[in-house]
Amino acid sequence: MTRALVADDEPLLRADLKNRLGRLWPELVICAEAADGNAALEAFERERPDIAFLDIRMPGRSGLEVAEAIGERCHIVFVTAYDKYAVEAFERGAHDYVVKPVSDTRLQTMVARLRERSAGPPQQLDALLRDLSAHLSPRREFLRWIKASQGSALKLIPIEQVLFFHADDKYTRVVTAEGESLIRKPIRELTDELDPEQFWQIHRATIVNAQAIAGVTRDSVGRVRVRIKGASDSLEVSRAYVHLFRQM
Repeated sequence: MTRALVADDEPLLRADLKNRLGRLWPELVICAEAADGNAALEAFERERPDIAFLDIRMPGRSGLEVAEAIGERCHIVFVTAYDKYAVEAFERGAHDYVVKPVSDTRLQTMVARLRERSAGPPQQLDALLRDLSAHLSPRREFLRWIKASQGSALKLIPIEQVLFFHADDKYTRVVTAEGESLIRKPIRELTDELDPEQFWQIHRATIVNAQAIAGVTRDSVGRVRVRIKGASDSLEVSRAYVHLFRQM
């Protein structure tokens, strides 16, 4: 039985792709859906599908970032609005892709290739991901300051001083070496506004400053936690983000 994940932030397009796949490949089981990149990665780690259909542009992590995290554990099909450069890159490497709006002709071709390839190892994506990331991810400005409440006062915190962010009921805790403050901005918004090279999401409720990580531990049942410089907190790493620490 072949199982698949479908990730697209547009519900109608996601449903349309599922319906078309159901007609063209009745044996394929859609085991999970996701509306953003973070949810897609969590669904992958939970369900471990054989194939992932990933919209390139999604909130949170992009489809390219999800593909990089999944690595060689899954066959990837990229779903994209038409982009001449991206399509040429897919075709140069004979990678699997479909263009929105999805046509049955293109989907039939892709399904036929996937049926043949699914018995073998997934394709190498490293070169393609580097190429597309450089083209599709223009440099953008990230948060430089956090406006946070500390008691009755409003505090302006330089972003590099933040050790980690943690969701706490209706607020998000902003933890620095000097103490804690509160903001109303949710973790999901922060992931889009922080530099992903500096701030790593390690749990759906936690983002950590990579430069503040003092060490990584794994307990007897395989759960990973990170220790933070200048803080007593030990932060849990969920399965969807363990790949960040494989080389540490």
